[in-house]
Parts: sequence; structure tokens; C-alpha cells
Amino acid sequence: MKLADLVTTKATLDLETLLSEDSTFYGDLFPHVVRYRGVLYLEDGMHRALRSALHHRSVIHARILDLDAS
Repeated sequence: MKLADLVTTKATLDLETLLSEDSTFYGDLFPHVVRYRGVLYLEDGMHRALRSALHHRSVIHARILDLDAS
């Protein structure tokens, strides 16, 4: 999934979480994305997505909930 296609749902960033080496040790490795009315929302995993961007990666693996699918 392209990082440029995602819309974030959070307005703040926790620097401690971003810099933590074991931030995904107890959680899901993949960010959660929700497709709603054609828009891809980054519901969970903003810190993981930002870490990927800081490592010059333009895509991430994510779990997608497609609410547009019927």
C-alpha cells in the first residue's frame, strides 16, 4: 500500500513511541487501514507508517478493512 494514498486519523504523534525499538513487540506488525467511500484511512499504525517513511520506503504492508465491498 502506498503511503501517499493514506489519510491519517490522528492529529498528534508520540515521539517516545516513534523512537521505541520494541513498539510492535506486543502489537500487530501491520498498520490497520479502512477503505470508506473510496478513501484509505490509516486507522492504526501511524508510528509504523512514519518509521517506514523515515527509512525512505514509499509502501507498507497493511491490514485492510474494505467497507466499500458489498
